Amino acid sequence: MIVSLTIIRYRKAFIPFALLAMAVHRLPMMLQNGCSFWKLLGSGRNGTFDLQPDWQQWGLLAVWDDREDYELFAKKSFVSKWWRALGTENWTMLCIPVQSHGKWDGKEPFGKADGKIDDGPMAVLTRATIKMSRLKNFWSHVNEVANLMLDAPGYITSFGVGEAPVYRQATFSVWESMEHMKAFAYGSKQHAEVIKKTRSEGWYSEELFARFRIIEKTGTINGKDPLNGLLK
Repeated sequence: MIVSLTIIRYRKAFIPFALLAMAVHRLPMMLQNGCSFWKLLGSGRNGTFDLQPDWQQWGLLAVWDDREDYELFAKKSFVSKWWRALGTENWTMLCIPVQSHGKWDGKEPFGKADGKIDDGPMAVLTRATIKMSRLKNFWSHVNEVANLMLDAPGYITSFGVGEAPVYRQATFSVWESMEHMKAFAYGSKQHAEVIKKTRSEGWYSEELFARFRIIEKTGTINGKDPLNGLLK
């Protein structure tokens, strides 16, 4: 199993095409050989959960049966050709799931991941469907947690993405190592308190948490490759 996260940026003049892609790309992704799970995603402006959308930046998360299926998609698919024709740049990260619990639309997209954790950069996906009755609770803590993450040792970059504004949200964060990620997740008192509240107050109707070993990256985003020089 290979997981790909592609972040694509469009020119301002092409924002209508970016919006159109959220509908048009559904059929080719449904028919894509070797793809067992996919999500077309909008993007926030600040690299985490965000109420302000970035209309120029969008994403695709996909799960592939093997590397060859992904390579065929990247080279010859309708979606990848659309990106090359209309996008200004895109950045793709290929990963192997190592830990996963929870569901996304009732599915376990990464299976019962129990992969090998090596030294080197790791990625973390935190995804949730927020209960309407708990939206205020959730959004009142977003900036607090985001600021902690941005200042945490070993933090590289993150992308706030989602299937729908406000209540179906996800963050994909990238860290220099598993140790750095764990230090943020479990070593921060403020972060631990927020996590405790999500459980005690029942913020989510569905959630998924997954960790990934990053094996490859291509392209740039905002003129940079966030993982430049960090992968072996």
